[in-house]
Amino acid sequence: MTTLVDTNVLVDLAVPTSDWHQWSRQRVYLAFRGGPVAINPIIYAEFSVRYQDMDEVDRLLPEEEFRRENLPWPAAFAAAAAFRQYRLASGGRDRILPDFMIGAHAMIRGYTVLTRDPKGFRSYFPSLDIISPETHP
Repeated sequence: MTTLVDTNVLVDLAVPTSDWHQWSRQRVYLAFRGGPVAINPIIYAEFSVRYQDMDEVDRLLPEEEFRRENLPWPAAFAAAAAFRQYRLASGGRDRILPDFMIGAHAMIRGYTVLTRDPKGFRSYFPSLDIISPETHP
């Protein structure tokens, strides 16, 4: 089973003082034991905002551990459709398009999402398999 790791979990790993560091560390470890672990350019970009040096990001997210995948074209369309539905339902600015792209990527590929923030994923991709503090304390 492939697990797509959301940005918030990666940030927890990189910040040892995070309240969620231990939980995220344990869940990523279990994800590695369960199969491939993946990220996409959206996750990479969101994570990279905190760094000045791409080499440092690549050291923290080594390719041999975090498989890098492009966003599938059908996922881009599914993300747009879910985002449109969200906006038509008077969705505010608390959810942004990249969140939908991450969820759609996992849905289209049949991946599990590892995240601390499952709300949007559950609402707009209800069939998605999610590992979160709610489901895996």
